[in-house]
Amino acid sequence: MTIYQDIEHLIHYGLHKRMISVWDVDYIRNRLFHLFELEGASVEVSPEEDYSTPVAILNRMLSYAVEKKIIEEDTVTDRDLFDAKIMDILVPRPSEVNRDFYFKFEKEGPVAATDYFYQLSKDSHYIRTDRIAKNKHWYSPTEYGDLEITINLSKPEKDPKAIAAAKEKKQASYPECLLCKENVGYAGRLDHPARDNHRIIPVDLEGEHWFLQYSPYVYYNEHAIVLSREHRPMNISKEGFDRLLDFTDQLPHYFVGSNADLPIVGGSILSHDHFQGGHHEFPMAKAPVEETFDIPRFKDVEAGIVRWPLSVIRLRGGDRHRVSELGDIILQSWRSYSDEKVEVFAETEGEPHNTVTPIARYRDRQYELDLVLRNNRTNEDHPMGIFHPHEEVHHIKKENIGLIEVMGLAVLPGRLVDEMEQLSRYIKEEKLDAAANDEAVAKHVPWAKQIHWNTTSEQAVWEQMQEEIGKRFSEVLEHAGVFKRTEKGKEAFQRFMKQLG
Repeated sequence: MTIYQDIEHLIHYGLHKRMISVWDVDYIRNRLFHLFELEGASVEVSPEEDYSTPVAILNRMLSYAVEKKIIEEDTVTDRDLFDAKIMDILVPRPSEVNRDFYFKFEKEGPVAATDYFYQLSKDSHYIRTDRIAKNKHWYSPTEYGDLEITINLSKPEKDPKAIAAAKEKKQASYPECLLCKENVGYAGRLDHPARDNHRIIPVDLEGEHWFLQYSPYVYYNEHAIVLSREHRPMNISKEGFDRLLDFTDQLPHYFVGSNADLPIVGGSILSHDHFQGGHHEFPMAKAPVEETFDIPRFKDVEAGIVRWPLSVIRLRGGDRHRVSELGDIILQSWRSYSDEKVEVFAETEGEPHNTVTPIARYRDRQYELDLVLRNNRTNEDHPMGIFHPHEEVHHIKKENIGLIEVMGLAVLPGRLVDEMEQLSRYIKEEKLDAAANDEAVAKHVPWAKQIHWNTTSEQAVWEQMQEEIGKRFSEVLEHAGVFKRTEKGKEAFQRFMKQLG
């Protein structure tokens, strides 16, 4: 198959997905000729190509570009930089995308608008659905309900050549970070992904300019990112609560939340104020309130403690401004709150430790605001964080517990797939002592020895292993809870709630 045939197939794909119209065909074809340094030709193509995805077509086009030295190196990084340029030729301009989004919003409602934008983000290959399909995903029953587990296999590892080349290049500072609005249409470089085919939707939140986009590697349905127009640090505040709840007013089918604003308990990008949202019900949202509290001056807002491994306060009310106002009172109280009996200190040597991870949703005609209490203090026994996954669970998860994990979705590293498959074989053959000498799985052996395994078949071992990983993740979340789910911890949580009055 020739490059000219692939260009025609890509045009047919664009027509099939309604990214372009018949009036665009000559223009698109000539743009692709230019990109591939071709003089042009007319060809006939068979209709047998699969137009549900552009992946096969793009792979052939990328191989041609490598062969003709249009792509400098045949690495995943270089190919990713180039395929975004191919797809950008099919993607409508930002103004057209915004126009179509808000036309659907006004005529058909918010669900139709986000459906359109999400589908476009997938069709344009900005969301790499072929890679995301490689992720492992399951639910594990625990005492807190079914926790959600995903093993991330979608992000390709950096090619060593690309890493070396990036080190040699002078560091650029544009865009300032991966979340800045200036990423739209950016060509990318070895140390910054291409965003040629990236589009964002302007959203006003409490009078400020923000933008809606989707994550290129979605961890759940319609995994959205809501980013500030201004490149400024993350900050948890009443204004932030107001924006979260305003977002649920405009897109009531989406939840939206923010990572905490302190290291260890915060997200991976604290330099740019942003939220994450989406059309997904997380395990934490299903968790019930187990104890309610009356807070004076807020009889119109329900407040309660959620039955969850982390320490969560849920507020519910019909007036989002009142919910936000009470949320701020809780935030300010928590910022300065200490309880030596449970090792909670608001600050040490002038360094603040207390903050919250907030999550907002609109449910049953009520605004909900979940405030997850966080503390990032460390000590000699727990140098990575007292309220952070402890060393005994690091074989499964040792990274920060951010917004997604807080809500009950474990995003686990890809290394676990091979490690668990090897460990399963040792378990099936009842040779865990031998596994202790295997460098790849030795770190899992102390945990595995605590479990009575069903060794009737490899499938039985794997199914049980999935359940046990879920249980281990519930322990990870318990470690991150500031008020433990013990009598002592429950009493401490009650003391904090009662002092709000």
